[in-house]
Amino acid sequence: QGQLKIAPAAMAARCRLAARFHHIHGTNIRLDASRTQATRVESFANGLCFSQEPLAPGQIFLVEIEEKELGWCGHLRVGLTTHDPQSLEVVPEYSLPDLVNLGDTWVFAITRSHNRVVVEREDMQAQRRLWEPFLLIERVRIPRDTLVGRSRPGRYSHILDDLYKMNVLPATARRSRIGVLYTPQPDGTADMHIVINGEDMGPSARGLPTTRPLYAVVDVFASTKSVRVIPVDYGFPSLQTLCRLVIQKHIVHRLAIDVLDLPPLLKNFCQHE
Repeated sequence: QGQLKIAPAAMAARCRLAARFHHIHGTNIRLDASRTQATRVESFANGLCFSQEPLAPGQIFLVEIEEKELGWCGHLRVGLTTHDPQSLEVVPEYSLPDLVNLGDTWVFAITRSHNRVVVEREDMQAQRRLWEPFLLIERVRIPRDTLVGRSRPGRYSHILDDLYKMNVLPATARRSRIGVLYTPQPDGTADMHIVINGEDMGPSARGLPTTRPLYAVVDVFASTKSVRVIPVDYGFPSLQTLCRLVIQKHIVHRLAIDVLDLPPLLKNFCQHE
């Protein structure tokens, strides 16, 4: 548990080192030169990827869906494994069930409905939480702005405005951001958490060992074609980020940003990033 008290600067440095994919991956995966983008170039399977390094307690491994492919059933899968990718004789074809069947692996299949559904009486409280600058998961505090995926405004962007104002995209949409982390528990084990567009989905697996390294698993499966690792800075939100939160909170929809008397770069940051 004490490891969760890592200084922000140390955590940020560690996260920058780990925010790329391992050179060991599925046979249908191609990585870019920086090893931050993973694209499945054939079929719908053999898309397994791993984090370059084991994760620290409370460290999130975050990816953004960059490209989709029509014609397949199923979506991105994420999780954790104790298996060092270099120890695998063959990278399994699937995370579910192949990698899980090797043991000490916990994988979560993302679906369209995985964003939390809020009942009416909780709606205002939920919206207030989503505007808070940090996501709190037990003793872990992560800047929420980086965790949130946003669609680009366009001709039909008003369709997504209600979702956008709550910083939520459908879980499987392009530009959706999905992350995985673990939090140590008093009994010496850990809980695995999945975060989708700034929302903690709660513990999706319990009883993970903390005595062995835990690598992130990202299965670029079926309709998910390409993903990119998003570095997460655990420091304080920038002034630019805080300005965006205030602006977004008080506009009717994103297209209204165009008429505001703001610098073009700030408008672009509020609408697109």
